[in-house]
Amino acid sequence: MSRIGRMPVSYPPGVTVVVKDQRVEVSGPKGELSLEVNPVLAVSVDEGQRMLRVERSRDLKFHRAIHGTTRSLIANMVTGVTEGYQKVLEVHGVGYRARVEDGELVLQVGYSHPVNLPIPEGLEVTAEQVRLPGGMVQVITVSGIDKQQVGEFAAETRRVKTPEPYLGKGIRYRGEQIRRKAGKSFVTGT
Repeated sequence: MSRIGRMPVSYPPGVTVVVKDQRVEVSGPKGELSLEVNPVLAVSVDEGQRMLRVERSRDLKFHRAIHGTTRSLIANMVTGVTEGYQKVLEVHGVGYRARVEDGELVLQVGYSHPVNLPIPEGLEVTAEQVRLPGGMVQVITVSGIDKQQVGEFAAETRRVKTPEPYLGKGIRYRGEQIRRKAGKSFVTGT
């Protein structure tokens, strides 16, 4: 059996889990999320112990593959409605700026025009300037209850200007290490 799939998902007080047919709905203090579960899996809720289990009917390769994935998705939903998720990006580069206006993230990152990214429904995005040991840096914070949606918008933002290896300019995740390359060295001939 899948080691992750057979682990129960416990949920704290204040979170309600409802299973209707093949749909799992999780609601908590931060909002509510739902997931359509594949028909080969069964989700059972134990209200007394405040936990749920995902079980599969057969031991085929496809069933094993989605067993642990579905359990992890439900666990992420429980974490999302209680604590939420957050990704922090840093914008490095002279003259590089980020701001939020009219439901869009506006990035000025070395192109001849600003790049506008519409902020999806359910996400909260902030952009501010912070002093770090290396100097002033623009910090973009993406937060929400859906882990996949937070990660996707953060990746889309980073993709606008990925960090380059020579000067390290671009948009990167906080704590991300950029492998730097040495530039060309000129040798004078005698």
